[in-house]
Amino acid sequence: MNLTSDLSVVSLVTGASLFVQLVLALLAFVSLMSWTYIFRKLFEIRAAKAQTEHFEEDFWSGGDLNDLYARAQSQRSRIGALGRIFEAGMREFMKARAQHVDASALLDGARRAMRAAYQREMDALEAHLSFLASAGSVSPYVGLLGTVWGIMNAFRGLANVQQATLAHVAPGIAEALVATAIGLFAAIPAVVAYNRFVHETDRLAIRFESFIEEFSNILLRQAR
Repeated sequence: MNLTSDLSVVSLVTGASLFVQLVLALLAFVSLMSWTYIFRKLFEIRAAKAQTEHFEEDFWSGGDLNDLYARAQSQRSRIGALGRIFEAGMREFMKARAQHVDASALLDGARRAMRAAYQREMDALEAHLSFLASAGSVSPYVGLLGTVWGIMNAFRGLANVQQATLAHVAPGIAEALVATAIGLFAAIPAVVAYNRFVHETDRLAIRFESFIEEFSNILLRQAR
């Protein structure tokens, strides 16, 4: 028996039982989706960080807030998450001031508007992270299910032979280990990416919250 040809990955996959093939197909799909979300989220967070830094430079450069507000309104898709938070707070502040609302009401309205915009932006940044978390936690167990099934088939095959040898057991064991390997291949990148992206989004959230507090103080001084 030629073990080299029989134990190649392609032959193991094509020769596996239907149930194991379904498990491998599911893991391959999960891995493909994970990598899609990983690259998409990588570029999205990188762009959000660059836009946040650029807006902070413009905001703290000492320019006129009305000019910055006008740019934020006309460039909402390019201004970034922090710019849209600023735009929401400034818009609410100007509406309330035009109605001659007292200072505390001015500030409360602006803070609520910025908080609502903050929640929307964080929800967009955290999109698909739950899929990565689920893929990282579930994929090893799905692979283990294929492993158990492959080992069961390997030992069931021994019932039909007079003498058990490595040639009889190896294909079933190797088939089982392929399922385990693909399960880990799907899980490890998802877990690493999830932890990294959660860390990056948490840092952005801190910057957004700090800006809301600092900008609220500026609005309070203007209201008075």
